[in-house]
Amino acid sequence: MIRIEKLNQKYGGTQILWDLDLDIEQGSCTCIMGRNGAGKTTLLKCLMGLLPASDGRILYEGKPIEGSPAQARAKLGIGYVPQGRDIFPLLTVEENLQIGLPARRDGLKKIPERIFELFPVLKDMLHRRGGDLSGGQQQQLAIGRALVIDPKVLILDEPNEGIQPNIVRQIGDVVTTLNEEDGLTVILVEQKLGFARRVGREFRLMQKGTVVAADKMANLNDELIRQYLAV
Repeated sequence: MIRIEKLNQKYGGTQILWDLDLDIEQGSCTCIMGRNGAGKTTLLKCLMGLLPASDGRILYEGKPIEGSPAQARAKLGIGYVPQGRDIFPLLTVEENLQIGLPARRDGLKKIPERIFELFPVLKDMLHRRGGDLSGGQQQQLAIGRALVIDPKVLILDEPNEGIQPNIVRQIGDVVTTLNEEDGLTVILVEQKLGFARRVGREFRLMQKGTVVAADKMANLNDELIRQYLAV
């Protein structure tokens, strides 16, 4: 579904990604993992069109998109939840969710009920400002906003950062439901090994701006963890 070929990215004179190759199959749930500074967030931003690639190709459903802006990629069905959530704190929950509607391919003008089935708390707080929500509620809002566009691919960058354990488990359950029941392709950067193993079906390990290992999650062994993940 997604193929990245020889992707390079430079930021402020420093090269972050080096000839990176990545394949994501349709319907998969892939965890991108690596130590801090490996280039994981840069990779996601390049995939979403928020950072320009220096060179290389990004193919989505067989078509090149490396020159397309972020809004065009959203309309193709790529949903993105950034690290830190980036909700609009002065807008209500309802207004935050409505922002995604123009990117829908079917022209729907109202928030899909599916969002509230997955995150009931959002329906209860529709008229509260986003900035008044707890961190866990804001993360649910950020995921809900990405789902409003009816994506084919959902990209999550550190979805559990600073979130209380009960919400972490709920987010994991939602990701599994979206992947296994709704058939959504999921790509997530995740530092928590336990969460990655519970939710992910595939892993891609990054080091120094490139992918150094790729396999089924069941094959993420102690040697790979020691070599590429242990601090």
